[in-house]
Amino acid sequence: MYKGSCLCGKVTFEIDGKIDSIVYCHCSLCRKAQGSAFATNGVVKRKDFHFLQGEEKLSVYESSPGHHKHFCKHCGSPIMSSSDQTPAQIRIRLGTIESSIRERPEAHIFASSKANWDTIKDDLPQYPGYEPKRQKT
Repeated sequence: MYKGSCLCGKVTFEIDGKIDSIVYCHCSLCRKAQGSAFATNGVVKRKDFHFLQGEEKLSVYESSPGHHKHFCKHCGSPIMSSSDQTPAQIRIRLGTIESSIRERPEAHIFASSKANWDTIKDDLPQYPGYEPKRQKT
């Protein structure tokens, strides 16, 4: 089980399952949403994700049609994203998880649009768009 929260602690959650398909996303939307060179995201089954408190304190932004970013409206911490096309899963922002994470990142995606001041220094695969196994949404 994993536990996590936003920066101010008003939103807390737990995950009862594993985190799949962890990637570093370098697309411009993730960079802007995170305020950093990339976002580290992993897929969680929606049935395994549970708010402990503060679900009503989330704001939702539709970043593109059918794609939603959920963040704390008090501190701005990005918690997750969801897609109308894949309602059984969410993409959790790994930086909000407080527990030790067993699973590891698998790839860098949208590496072709990474920040020009960032250098990828590991040996993970780099893809110009989504990783090949990703269900297109």
